[in-house]
Amino acid sequence: MIKAVIVDDEPKAIQSLSWELANFNTDIEVIQTFSSPEDAIEYLNNNTLDCLFLDIQMPTMDGFQFLKKLTNLDFAVVITTAYNEYAIKALKYEAIDYLLKPIDSDDLQETIKKIKKYNTRLTNSSKIEEVLLSFNKKFDQKKITINTDGKLLFLNIDDILFVESDGNYSTLIMEDGQKIVVTKKLKEVNAILPEHYFFRIHNSYIINMNKIKEFIKNEGYVVMQSNHKIPVARQRKSDFLEKL
Repeated sequence: MIKAVIVDDEPKAIQSLSWELANFNTDIEVIQTFSSPEDAIEYLNNNTLDCLFLDIQMPTMDGFQFLKKLTNLDFAVVITTAYNEYAIKALKYEAIDYLLKPIDSDDLQETIKKIKKYNTRLTNSSKIEEVLLSFNKKFDQKKITINTDGKLLFLNIDDILFVESDGNYSTLIMEDGQKIVVTKKLKEVNAILPEHYFFRIHNSYIINMNKIKEFIKNEGYVVMQSNHKIPVARQRKSDFLEKL
């Protein structure tokens, strides 16, 4: 059963979509609805679901601002709106579909098919990633497995300079200048990286200890071999010095 949440500032729109989902599809269950984006954010950041139906035009914040405030986006997002000019932007935010109000029943059925495919791919990809991660930890400490853009990358840890946080995303900065963006928070990436080589030096950064060129003690930052300057958080300084 697909667990869905609806966020829309119009109670009638919530009622209409809930009715459509309940009467025309037995594979989806609306577990919660919200007319307040703030209440929805708190709920979504602390609960699991499979799909979010999200209105774009809301008075306190628009749907795209709403998505930026979520700490976890491992579910399908479907944009619902009465305006068609947001379609391209919706794709940029990786929404799997875009429904125009009033929502047509046939369009909704097609959207549900996409949600099912999305969740199947996500589940299978996660299982494969878990197996490969376990293998790497046991047999190959020189490589990690990263899931990004619908593919699995096998990266040599010696090629990673540092990792930078960007909310729900993290960017791996590689020695050759390449930047690899993954849909994982920094703490999730930190769990993948071997502790012997990497250290979370700041809330926003993990560094490869073997790639440090200098530590500027007075100013509290390290200079990487690429000449990037990475701040050392005060509360992590003693642990960092021990690691050195």
